Amino acid sequence: MAGALRAARGAAGLFSRLHTPLATIRAFSMSQSRHQITGPVWNLGRLSHVAIAVPDLEKATVFYKNILGAQVSEAVPLPEHGVSVVFVNLGNTKIELLHPLGSDSPISGFLKRNQAGGMHHICIEVDDINEAVMHLKKKKIRTLSEGTKIGAHGKPVIFLHPVDCGGVLIELEQA
Repeated sequence: MAGALRAARGAAGLFSRLHTPLATIRAFSMSQSRHQITGPVWNLGRLSHVAIAVPDLEKATVFYKNILGAQVSEAVPLPEHGVSVVFVNLGNTKIELLHPLGSDSPISGFLKRNQAGGMHHICIEVDDINEAVMHLKKKKIRTLSEGTKIGAHGKPVIFLHPVDCGGVLIELEQA
């Protein structure tokens, strides 16, 4: 009986110690809710695509189409971006195969450093790209251009500097 009584007191002590952190958790949770209300007026959306720089666009297209069985587009030249693009449809997202179009292409420099090709950037949709850009610039996140440009999908886009994004080149695209 004495052992059961000690165990009950011990359990009561444990529960009283647990009660204090719950109040702290509640306060933290409430402060988070208030913070979110005053937070950014834009939201991240879905992953739009992963862009892969390729040294041989035809070979890469054949791989995704004939070996993996994916739906792929014809090559689309985008001279304003200095690339030719093939879109690989995966259902829930896309892969963009990027190949340089001209010697001034940003992809040319990437392929000089990565001769076999590789992941170039990820693209995330945002619901308000202008608000996103203003907010990120206030947070000292650099962009690769002064403002948005029209991207390969006909929507405004902007690239965030990889040094400020954990080493990843991130493209934001208007949803």
